[in-house]
Amino acid sequence: MKAELGRTGLRVRRVGLGGIPIQRLGMDDAVELVGYALEKGVDFIDTARGYTDSEVKIGKVLGSFRGKVVVATKSMARTRDDMMRDIEISLGNLDVDSIDLYQCHNISSPGQLETALGAGGCLEALADAKEQGMIGHIGITGHKPWIVAEAVRRFPFETIQVPFNLVETGAAEELLPLAREMGLGTIGMKPIAGGAVRNVLLNLRYILTSGIDVVIPGMDDALEVEENLSVLEDLRPLSDTELSVLEEEKAELGDNFCRRCEYCMPCPNGLNISFLHLIGAYYFRYGLKEWALGRLEGLSKHYQDCLRCGDCIEKCPYDLDTPSIFADLGRRIAEDGAR
Repeated sequence: MKAELGRTGLRVRRVGLGGIPIQRLGMDDAVELVGYALEKGVDFIDTARGYTDSEVKIGKVLGSFRGKVVVATKSMARTRDDMMRDIEISLGNLDVDSIDLYQCHNISSPGQLETALGAGGCLEALADAKEQGMIGHIGITGHKPWIVAEAVRRFPFETIQVPFNLVETGAAEELLPLAREMGLGTIGMKPIAGGAVRNVLLNLRYILTSGIDVVIPGMDDALEVEENLSVLEDLRPLSDTELSVLEEEKAELGDNFCRRCEYCMPCPNGLNISFLHLIGAYYFRYGLKEWALGRLEGLSKHYQDCLRCGDCIEKCPYDLDTPSIFADLGRRIAEDGAR
């Protein structure tokens, strides 16, 4: 099942591949995983300049699927010169002559938007790159729907990419209807909430029947590829019973949890921030205490090694107070072990 990505003219399967998790795989494993996903019919890949070597790993595979895959990447550059430099690096990393979709990444404040739109801003570079054929289309990503809505009113973006999952539905209120009205393609990032969602297929069905053209779950093994693609076999709207299952999980999750986007990395003190969050979730939310403790023992830095510098809070799109969460997790695990 394919969808038109707004007015871009691009047609893609409605489940794509998000490029964050393959950072954690070695080169050979990443190339094998991306190749497997493309062989199974995935034809939309999203990555970013900031995802360490993700572009390079994807680029190793694209040559065998030339013309069969829509490639999107993105940059957090805010000036014209920095954005043009990133576009050129992306072209080299991906080993392509033109990138289908290049996105102004993670505009998270009115000030950032003004810089991007202003003289010498990054949108000048994107417009020039499109005119020169370096990129095909221009998109925007952001975690705050109201800022993305303001952006698309002021610049001719062709796609938007925003978080959408059972917890994060804010885009449905204003942004998605606006995108439809303006003919913009809609890309749902964080569809599994960084791996926090348990009812994966119900959640993906919910997203894909709520106005999102394509979802881009991160996948790092073949079973995840197969499971996520299987949702395309059944895209009926959810029943009341199925919705209630998601509502229960939503209430359990709350909104104070890590989505594993890893924008907070690297930690100045060397903590593996996203993995420490994951360990805490498995220990308390899923009750897998032995697994969690085993992984914790294998780390060189633990919760108590957090210096509370606040660097991660500043970088987090969700303003997550990781130092306080880590202090609480360390205390609770110690107390639980003392019982």
